[in-house]
Amino acid sequence: MKLIRAVSIVMIVLLSAVLWQWQKISQVYYAATLFWPHSIVDNFSNMDRAFNSVKLQQHQAKPWVYEFEEIASNYQFRESERSVNEFLERSNTTALIVFHQGKIRFEQYYLGTTANDRRISWSMAKSYLSALFGIAVAEGHIRSINQPVTDYVPSLLGTGYQDVTIKQVLQMSSGVAFNEDYGDFFSDINRFGRTIAFGGTFDDFATTLDNERVPGTYMHYVSIDTHVLGMVLRAATGQTYLDYFEQKLWSKLGSESNAYYVADDTGEPMVLGGLNMMSRDYLRLGVAFLNNGKIQGEQVIPVQWIQASTIPDAAYLMPGKRENSDHVFGYGYQWWVPEESEGEFFAWGIYGQFIYINQNLDTVIVKNSANTQFMDNDFNDPYETIEMFRGIARDISKGKK
Repeated sequence: MKLIRAVSIVMIVLLSAVLWQWQKISQVYYAATLFWPHSIVDNFSNMDRAFNSVKLQQHQAKPWVYEFEEIASNYQFRESERSVNEFLERSNTTALIVFHQGKIRFEQYYLGTTANDRRISWSMAKSYLSALFGIAVAEGHIRSINQPVTDYVPSLLGTGYQDVTIKQVLQMSSGVAFNEDYGDFFSDINRFGRTIAFGGTFDDFATTLDNERVPGTYMHYVSIDTHVLGMVLRAATGQTYLDYFEQKLWSKLGSESNAYYVADDTGEPMVLGGLNMMSRDYLRLGVAFLNNGKIQGEQVIPVQWIQASTIPDAAYLMPGKRENSDHVFGYGYQWWVPEESEGEFFAWGIYGQFIYINQNLDTVIVKNSANTQFMDNDFNDPYETIEMFRGIARDISKGKK
Protein backbone atom coordinates (compact mmCIF):
# COMPACT_ATOMS: atom_id res chain seq x y z
CA MET A 1 0.00 0.00 0.00
CA LYS A 2 2.83 2.39 0.84
CA LEU A 3 4.41 1.70 -2.56
CA ILE A 4 1.10 2.31 -4.34
CA ARG A 5 0.61 5.55 -2.39
CA ALA A 6 4.14 6.70 -3.23
CA VAL A 7 3.70 5.89 -6.92
CA SER A 8 0.36 7.74 -6.93
CA ILE A 9 1.98 10.83 -5.44
CA VAL A 10 4.77 10.73 -8.01
CA MET A 11 2.23 10.35 -10.83
CA ILE A 12 0.20 13.31 -9.55
CA VAL A 13 3.35 15.45 -9.37
CA LEU A 14 4.41 14.39 -12.87
CA LEU A 15 0.91 15.01 -14.27
CA SER A 16 0.83 18.47 -12.66
CA ALA A 17 4.22 19.26 -14.17
CA VAL A 18 3.07 18.11 -17.60
CA LEU A 19 -0.11 20.20 -17.36
CA TRP A 20 1.89 23.24 -16.25
CA GLN A 21 4.32 22.80 -19.12
CA TRP A 22 1.42 22.31 -21.54
CA GLN A 23 -0.10 25.58 -20.35
CA LYS A 24 3.20 27.34 -20.99
CA ILE A 25 3.53 25.73 -24.42
CA SER A 26 -0.03 26.84 -25.21
CA GLN A 27 0.78 30.40 -24.15
CA VAL A 28 3.89 30.46 -26.33
CA TYR A 29 1.95 29.12 -29.32
CA TYR A 30 -0.89 31.60 -28.75
CA ALA A 31 1.58 34.49 -28.49
CA ALA A 32 3.34 33.38 -31.68
CA THR A 33 0.06 33.21 -33.64
CA LEU A 34 -1.79 36.06 -31.92
CA PHE A 35 -1.57 38.43 -34.88
CA TRP A 36 -1.91 35.95 -37.73
CA PRO A 37 -4.45 37.33 -40.23
CA HIS A 38 -6.70 34.25 -40.16
CA SER A 39 -7.03 34.25 -36.35
CA ILE A 40 -6.44 37.82 -35.15
CA VAL A 41 -10.13 38.80 -34.96
CA ASP A 42 -11.03 35.82 -32.80
CA ASN A 43 -7.88 36.20 -30.70
CA PHE A 44 -8.60 39.86 -29.94
CA SER A 45 -11.96 38.83 -28.45
CA ASN A 46 -10.59 35.91 -26.43
CA MET A 47 -7.31 36.97 -24.83
CA ASP A 48 -8.14 35.06 -21.65
CA ARG A 49 -8.25 31.82 -23.56
CA ALA A 50 -4.48 31.31 -23.30
CA PHE A 51 -3.04 34.10 -21.14
CA ASN A 52 -3.25 34.64 -17.40
CA SER A 53 -6.02 37.08 -16.53
CA VAL A 54 -7.65 38.78 -13.56
CA LYS A 55 -11.36 39.54 -13.49
CA LEU A 56 -13.26 42.79 -13.02
CA GLN A 57 -16.80 42.26 -11.75
CA GLN A 58 -19.76 43.75 -13.57
CA HIS A 59 -21.25 46.82 -11.88
CA GLN A 60 -24.71 48.14 -12.60
CA ALA A 61 -24.58 50.66 -15.40
CA LYS A 62 -26.95 53.38 -16.50
CA PRO A 63 -28.81 52.11 -19.60
CA TRP A 64 -27.88 53.76 -22.89
CA VAL A 65 -30.36 55.89 -24.76
CA TYR A 66 -30.53 55.11 -28.48
CA GLU A 67 -31.56 57.25 -31.43
CA PHE A 68 -30.03 55.71 -34.51
CA GLU A 69 -29.33 57.74 -37.63
CA GLU A 70 -27.15 57.64 -40.71
CA ILE A 71 -23.55 58.74 -40.23
CA ALA A 72 -21.35 60.45 -42.80
CA SER A 73 -20.54 58.29 -45.80
CA ASN A 74 -17.40 60.22 -46.75
CA TYR A 75 -14.59 62.24 -45.17
CA GLN A 76 -11.59 64.23 -46.32
CA PHE A 77 -8.06 62.92 -45.89
CA ARG A 78 -4.97 64.51 -47.43
CA GLU A 79 -6.92 66.46 -50.03
CA SER A 80 -8.98 63.53 -51.23
CA GLU A 81 -12.47 62.28 -50.45
CA ARG A 82 -12.57 58.86 -48.83
CA SER A 83 -15.39 56.40 -48.15
CA VAL A 84 -16.21 55.60 -44.52
CA ASN A 85 -17.35 52.08 -45.35
CA GLU A 86 -14.27 51.39 -47.45
CA PHE A 87 -11.99 52.51 -44.63
CA LEU A 88 -13.87 50.47 -42.04
CA GLU A 89 -13.36 47.40 -44.21
CA ARG A 90 -9.76 48.23 -45.09
CA SER A 91 -8.81 48.74 -41.42
CA ASN A 92 -10.43 45.47 -40.30
CA THR A 93 -12.88 47.23 -38.02
CA THR A 94 -14.72 44.98 -35.57
CA ALA A 95 -16.84 47.63 -33.79
CA LEU A 96 -17.89 51.24 -34.35
CA ILE A 97 -20.06 53.24 -31.92
CA VAL A 98 -20.97 56.92 -32.29
CA PHE A 99 -22.33 58.79 -29.24
CA HIS A 100 -23.67 62.32 -29.65
CA GLN A 101 -25.61 64.62 -27.33
CA GLY A 102 -26.34 61.93 -24.76
CA LYS A 103 -27.43 59.18 -27.16
CA ILE A 104 -25.91 56.34 -29.14
CA ARG A 105 -26.53 57.34 -32.75
CA PHE A 106 -24.72 54.49 -34.51
CA GLU A 107 -23.57 51.04 -33.41
CA GLN A 108 -22.29 48.31 -35.70
CA TYR A 109 -20.19 45.15 -35.34
CA TYR A 110 -18.17 43.52 -38.08
CA LEU A 111 -16.17 40.43 -39.12
CA GLY A 112 -18.43 38.02 -37.27
CA THR A 113 -18.10 39.72 -33.88
CA THR A 114 -21.00 40.85 -31.68
CA ALA A 115 -21.80 43.43 -29.02
CA ASN A 116 -20.92 40.86 -26.36
CA ASP A 117 -17.32 40.37 -27.47
CA ARG A 118 -14.83 41.55 -24.86
CA ARG A 119 -12.19 43.20 -27.00
CA ILE A 120 -8.55 43.89 -26.13
CA SER A 121 -7.79 47.56 -25.42
CA TRP A 122 -4.08 47.46 -26.09
CA SER A 123 -2.76 50.92 -25.16
CA MET A 124 -6.18 52.48 -24.59
CA ALA A 125 -5.71 50.96 -21.13
CA LYS A 126 -3.09 53.65 -20.44
CA SER A 127 -5.81 56.30 -20.40
CA TYR A 128 -7.75 54.33 -17.76
CA LEU A 129 -4.66 54.27 -15.55
CA SER A 130 -4.21 58.01 -16.06
CA ALA A 131 -7.77 58.68 -14.85
CA LEU A 132 -7.19 56.50 -11.80
CA PHE A 133 -3.88 58.23 -11.11
CA GLY A 134 -5.65 61.59 -11.06
CA ILE A 135 -8.06 60.28 -8.44
CA ALA A 136 -5.12 59.08 -6.29
CA VAL A 137 -3.47 62.53 -6.54
CA ALA A 138 -6.72 64.24 -5.53
CA GLU A 139 -7.06 61.92 -2.55
CA GLY A 140 -3.59 62.87 -1.34
CA HIS A 141 -1.93 59.49 -1.85
CA ILE A 142 0.69 61.19 -4.04
CA ARG A 143 2.12 64.43 -2.69
CA SER A 144 3.31 65.79 -6.04
CA ILE A 145 3.70 64.48 -9.56
CA ASN A 146 7.05 66.28 -9.60
CA GLN A 147 8.45 63.71 -7.17
CA PRO A 148 10.83 61.04 -8.50
CA VAL A 149 9.14 57.70 -9.08
CA THR A 150 11.78 56.15 -6.82
CA ASP A 151 10.28 57.96 -3.83
CA TYR A 152 7.53 55.36 -4.09
CA VAL A 153 9.32 52.51 -5.86
CA PRO A 154 12.90 52.26 -4.50
CA SER A 155 13.44 49.05 -6.49
CA LEU A 156 13.86 51.32 -9.54
CA LEU A 157 16.97 53.00 -8.07
CA GLY A 158 19.92 52.26 -10.31
CA THR A 159 17.68 51.68 -13.35
CA GLY A 160 16.66 53.93 -16.23
CA TYR A 161 13.95 55.40 -13.98
CA GLN A 162 16.30 56.86 -11.39
CA ASP A 163 15.89 60.66 -11.17
CA VAL A 164 12.79 60.54 -13.39
CA THR A 165 9.68 62.32 -12.07
CA ILE A 166 6.14 60.98 -12.08
CA LYS A 167 5.06 63.78 -14.44
CA GLN A 168 7.80 62.90 -16.92
CA VAL A 169 6.59 59.30 -16.92
CA LEU A 170 2.96 60.41 -17.35
CA GLN A 171 4.01 62.43 -20.40
CA MET A 172 6.13 59.69 -21.99
CA SER A 173 9.28 61.76 -21.57
CA SER A 174 11.15 59.55 -19.10
CA GLY A 175 14.26 59.43 -21.28
CA VAL A 176 14.27 55.64 -21.00
CA ALA A 177 15.60 53.74 -24.01
CA PHE A 178 12.88 51.54 -25.47
CA ASN A 179 12.24 50.06 -28.91
CA GLU A 180 8.46 49.92 -29.45
CA ASP A 181 8.67 48.45 -32.98
CA TYR A 182 6.09 45.65 -33.08
CA GLY A 183 7.54 44.43 -36.36
CA ASP A 184 11.00 43.82 -34.83
CA PHE A 185 11.21 40.43 -33.11
CA PHE A 186 14.06 41.65 -30.90
CA SER A 187 12.41 44.96 -29.91
CA ASP A 188 11.83 45.78 -26.24
CA ILE A 189 8.05 45.65 -26.63
CA ASN A 190 8.24 42.15 -28.11
CA ARG A 191 10.73 41.14 -25.43
CA PHE A 192 8.11 42.31 -22.94
CA GLY A 193 5.48 40.25 -24.78
CA ARG A 194 7.60 37.15 -24.31
CA THR A 195 7.49 37.84 -20.56
CA ILE A 196 3.78 37.09 -20.76
CA ALA A 197 4.24 33.98 -22.89
CA PHE A 198 7.23 32.41 -21.11
CA GLY A 199 6.54 33.64 -17.59
CA GLY A 200 8.05 36.39 -15.50
CA THR A 201 6.93 39.59 -13.82
CA PHE A 202 6.28 43.02 -15.25
CA ASP A 203 7.93 44.64 -12.22
CA ASP A 204 11.19 42.78 -12.89
CA PHE A 205 11.08 43.72 -16.56
CA ALA A 206 10.89 47.44 -15.68
CA THR A 207 14.21 47.18 -13.80
CA THR A 208 16.02 45.99 -16.96
CA LEU A 209 15.67 49.29 -18.84
CA ASP A 210 18.31 52.02 -19.14
CA ASN A 211 18.17 55.76 -19.73
CA GLU A 212 19.25 57.27 -23.08
CA ARG A 213 18.49 60.98 -22.78
CA VAL A 214 17.72 63.73 -20.26
CA PRO A 215 14.20 63.23 -18.86
CA GLY A 216 11.61 65.87 -19.67
CA THR A 217 13.13 66.97 -22.98
CA TYR A 218 11.84 64.52 -25.58
CA MET A 219 8.54 62.68 -26.13
CA HIS A 220 9.49 59.04 -26.75
CA TYR A 221 6.71 56.48 -26.36
CA VAL A 222 7.67 53.85 -23.79
CA SER A 223 4.88 51.45 -22.86
CA ILE A 224 6.67 50.37 -19.68
CA ASP A 225 6.38 53.96 -18.42
CA THR A 226 2.72 53.13 -17.78
CA HIS A 227 3.61 50.00 -15.83
CA VAL A 228 5.91 52.13 -13.67
CA LEU A 229 2.96 54.43 -12.96
CA GLY A 230 1.06 51.35 -11.83
CA MET A 231 3.93 50.46 -9.49
CA VAL A 232 3.80 54.00 -8.04
CA LEU A 233 0.03 53.76 -7.62
CA ARG A 234 0.24 50.47 -5.73
CA ALA A 235 2.92 51.80 -3.39
CA ALA A 236 1.15 55.13 -2.80
CA THR A 237 -2.31 53.71 -2.09
CA GLY A 238 -1.23 50.55 -0.29
CA GLN A 239 -3.75 48.62 -2.39
CA THR A 240 -3.50 46.30 -5.35
CA TYR A 241 -4.08 48.03 -8.66
CA LEU A 242 -7.16 45.93 -9.31
CA ASP A 243 -8.78 46.74 -5.95
CA TYR A 244 -8.16 50.47 -6.26
CA PHE A 245 -9.29 50.52 -9.89
CA GLU A 246 -12.51 48.64 -9.10
CA GLN A 247 -13.30 50.77 -6.07
CA LYS A 248 -12.51 54.23 -7.45
CA LEU A 249 -13.25 54.05 -11.19
CA TRP A 250 -14.60 50.79 -12.58
CA SER A 251 -17.54 50.59 -10.17
CA LYS A 252 -18.38 54.24 -10.90
CA LEU A 253 -18.34 53.82 -14.66
CA GLY A 254 -20.53 50.74 -14.51
CA SER A 255 -20.48 47.98 -17.10
CA GLU A 256 -22.74 45.64 -19.00
CA SER A 257 -20.47 42.66 -18.47
CA ASN A 258 -17.50 41.43 -16.51
CA ALA A 259 -14.17 42.58 -17.87
CA TYR A 260 -10.61 41.43 -17.30
CA TYR A 261 -6.94 42.33 -17.53
CA VAL A 262 -4.27 40.11 -19.03
CA ALA A 263 -1.82 39.48 -16.15
CA ASP A 264 1.68 38.20 -15.44
CA ASP A 265 2.53 35.05 -13.50
CA THR A 266 1.95 36.83 -10.17
CA GLY A 267 -1.51 38.07 -11.20
CA GLU A 268 -0.33 41.64 -11.74
CA PRO A 269 -2.51 43.31 -14.41
CA MET A 270 -0.95 44.51 -17.65
CA VAL A 271 -2.04 48.09 -17.03
CA LEU A 272 -0.21 49.35 -20.11
CA GLY A 273 -2.47 47.48 -22.52
CA GLY A 274 -4.18 44.37 -21.19
CA LEU A 275 -7.74 45.54 -20.50
CA ASN A 276 -10.60 43.64 -22.17
CA MET A 277 -14.27 44.67 -22.22
CA MET A 278 -17.31 45.24 -24.42
CA SER A 279 -17.06 48.15 -26.83
CA ARG A 280 -20.03 49.90 -25.20
CA ASP A 281 -18.17 49.74 -21.89
CA TYR A 282 -15.16 51.48 -23.49
CA LEU A 283 -17.62 54.18 -24.45
CA ARG A 284 -18.30 54.87 -20.76
CA LEU A 285 -14.80 56.26 -20.14
CA GLY A 286 -15.14 58.47 -23.21
CA VAL A 287 -18.46 59.85 -21.96
CA ALA A 288 -16.94 60.50 -18.52
CA PHE A 289 -14.18 62.58 -20.11
CA LEU A 290 -16.67 64.28 -22.42
CA ASN A 291 -18.46 65.38 -19.23
CA ASN A 292 -15.21 66.53 -17.56
CA GLY A 293 -15.07 63.65 -15.11
CA LYS A 294 -18.67 63.59 -13.95
CA ILE A 295 -20.40 60.21 -13.88
CA GLN A 296 -24.13 60.27 -13.08
CA GLY A 297 -23.74 63.60 -11.32
CA GLU A 298 -20.69 62.62 -9.24
CA GLN A 299 -17.32 64.28 -9.89
CA VAL A 300 -15.28 61.08 -10.05
CA ILE A 301 -12.24 62.28 -12.01
CA PRO A 302 -11.05 65.79 -11.05
CA VAL A 303 -11.71 68.46 -13.71
CA GLN A 304 -8.18 69.84 -13.27
CA TRP A 305 -6.72 66.40 -13.96
CA ILE A 306 -8.74 65.99 -17.15
CA GLN A 307 -7.53 69.36 -18.39
CA ALA A 308 -3.90 68.56 -17.55
CA SER A 309 -4.25 65.12 -19.16
CA THR A 310 -5.56 66.43 -22.46
CA ILE A 311 -3.75 69.76 -22.93
CA PRO A 312 0.01 69.45 -23.64
CA ASP A 313 2.06 71.85 -21.53
CA ALA A 314 5.52 71.77 -23.14
CA ALA A 315 6.86 72.39 -26.66
CA TYR A 316 8.00 68.80 -27.14
CA LEU A 317 4.46 67.57 -26.33
CA MET A 318 2.57 69.89 -28.71
CA PRO A 319 0.85 68.42 -31.79
CA GLY A 320 2.74 68.77 -35.07
CA LYS A 321 6.05 67.64 -36.53
CA ARG A 322 8.89 68.52 -34.18
CA GLU A 323 12.48 67.48 -33.61
CA ASN A 324 11.97 66.55 -29.97
CA SER A 325 9.33 63.86 -30.43
CA ASP A 326 8.82 60.55 -32.21
CA HIS A 327 5.21 61.50 -32.98
CA VAL A 328 3.15 64.09 -34.81
CA PHE A 329 0.26 63.81 -32.36
CA GLY A 330 0.51 65.77 -29.13
CA TYR A 331 0.54 64.12 -25.71
CA GLY A 332 -0.77 64.83 -22.23
CA TYR A 333 -1.05 62.42 -19.33
CA GLN A 334 -1.47 59.16 -21.27
CA TRP A 335 -3.90 60.79 -23.74
CA TRP A 336 -3.21 61.81 -27.36
CA VAL A 337 -4.08 65.16 -28.96
CA PRO A 338 -4.44 65.58 -32.76
CA GLU A 339 -3.14 68.51 -34.80
CA GLU A 340 -5.44 71.54 -35.00
CA SER A 341 -7.43 70.17 -32.10
CA GLU A 342 -10.68 71.84 -31.21
CA GLY A 343 -11.57 70.18 -27.92
CA GLU A 344 -10.39 66.80 -29.20
CA PHE A 345 -8.28 64.07 -27.61
CA PHE A 346 -8.19 60.29 -27.78
CA ALA A 347 -7.04 57.01 -26.32
CA TRP A 348 -5.20 54.87 -28.86
CA GLY A 349 -4.15 51.24 -28.99
CA ILE A 350 -2.26 49.32 -31.65
CA TYR A 351 -4.11 47.47 -34.39
CA GLY A 352 -6.74 50.21 -34.45
CA GLN A 353 -8.32 50.71 -31.00
CA PHE A 354 -9.69 54.21 -30.32
CA ILE A 355 -11.78 56.20 -27.87
CA TYR A 356 -12.15 59.62 -29.53
CA ILE A 357 -13.63 62.55 -27.62
CA ASN A 358 -14.70 65.83 -29.23
CA GLN A 359 -15.99 68.09 -26.46
CA ASN A 360 -16.82 70.97 -28.81
CA LEU A 361 -19.13 68.74 -30.86
CA ASP A 362 -20.41 66.72 -27.86
CA THR A 363 -19.32 63.46 -29.50
CA VAL A 364 -17.53 60.26 -28.50
CA ILE A 365 -16.56 57.55 -31.01
CA VAL A 366 -15.27 54.07 -30.15
CA LYS A 367 -13.56 51.97 -32.79
CA ASN A 368 -12.13 48.49 -32.25
CA SER A 369 -10.15 46.79 -34.98
CA ALA A 370 -7.85 43.92 -35.86
CA ASN A 371 -5.87 45.86 -38.43
CA THR A 372 -2.75 43.92 -39.39
CA GLN A 373 -1.77 46.78 -41.75
CA PHE A 374 -1.69 49.47 -39.05
CA MET A 375 2.06 50.04 -39.49
CA ASP A 376 1.88 50.49 -43.27
CA ASN A 377 2.77 53.78 -44.97
CA ASP A 378 4.63 55.11 -41.95
CA PHE A 379 1.74 54.46 -39.53
CA ASN A 380 -0.80 56.18 -41.77
CA ASP A 381 -3.78 54.45 -40.13
CA PRO A 382 -4.24 56.59 -36.97
CA TYR A 383 -4.08 59.86 -38.92
CA GLU A 384 -6.73 58.68 -41.37
CA THR A 385 -8.84 57.32 -38.51
CA ILE A 386 -8.89 60.70 -36.77
CA GLU A 387 -9.96 62.44 -39.98
CA MET A 388 -12.76 59.91 -40.40
CA PHE A 389 -13.86 60.57 -36.80
CA ARG A 390 -13.82 64.32 -37.46
CA GLY A 391 -15.94 63.87 -40.57
CA ILE A 392 -18.50 61.78 -38.67
CA ALA A 393 -18.58 64.21 -35.71
CA ARG A 394 -19.04 67.28 -37.91
CA ASP A 395 -21.74 65.65 -40.02
CA ILE A 396 -23.78 64.36 -37.09
CA SER A 397 -23.58 67.75 -35.37
CA LYS A 398 -25.10 69.68 -38.27
CA GLY A 399 -28.37 71.27 -37.31
CA LYS A 400 -28.18 70.13 -33.68
CA LYS A 401 -26.41 73.05 -32.05
